[in-house]
Amino acid sequence: MDFAPPILVCALAVAGLLVAEYRDSRAGLWLTKPLASAAFVWLAVAAGALASTYGRLVLLALLLCLLGDLLLIPRDQPKVFRAGVFVFLLGHVAFSAAFLTRPLDPAGLLAGAVVLALLIGWVLRWLGRSLPPDMVIPVRVYMLVIGVMSALACGATAAGGPVLLAIGALAFTASDISVARDRFVRHQFINRAWGLPLYYAAQLLLAMTPALI
Repeated sequence: MDFAPPILVCALAVAGLLVAEYRDSRAGLWLTKPLASAAFVWLAVAAGALASTYGRLVLLALLLCLLGDLLLIPRDQPKVFRAGVFVFLLGHVAFSAAFLTRPLDPAGLLAGAVVLALLIGWVLRWLGRSLPPDMVIPVRVYMLVIGVMSALACGATAAGGPVLLAIGALAFTASDISVARDRFVRHQFINRAWGLPLYYAAQLLLAMTPALI
């Protein structure tokens, strides 16, 4: 399996995406972000995602993330942003379903749950009053779901699954902190400068896991 082409396309598109973000170019965002996200879907297919239940669920999750990425491009449409959050929520559910098809180590699952509970609790306290009233419940539900997803990934890796699985899920969780800060605390390029590369790296890692299962 040749993973180099989709990884290279994603890396180049993310580089272009960062330039577009820095210049606040709407046209640049619409050109580079869909391409970068399509590349991780391409990678999953190249990794044999269609050949197993686990792989098909991962592919579904990545397709939902692709749709979520598109919905997060418009910044001045709150309803579209909320729709994007919901689609990403479904993506995390699909990832969780994929991880549930794998053996889970109880100790690894518990350790992951404790770490994620502490992290999510800190993030929610940090966001505090920065959250608009209509986003408090959606963000809490979202953080709970992504915490469950990451804990399941830790349990699957501890049971002998690929380490990329846990690393990808945890990196995905960490990248969401940049989105939260950018949307609810302070809109700055620095949030996207580290959050976007981390997010796409996480998706590429998860996209490769069907080949390792």
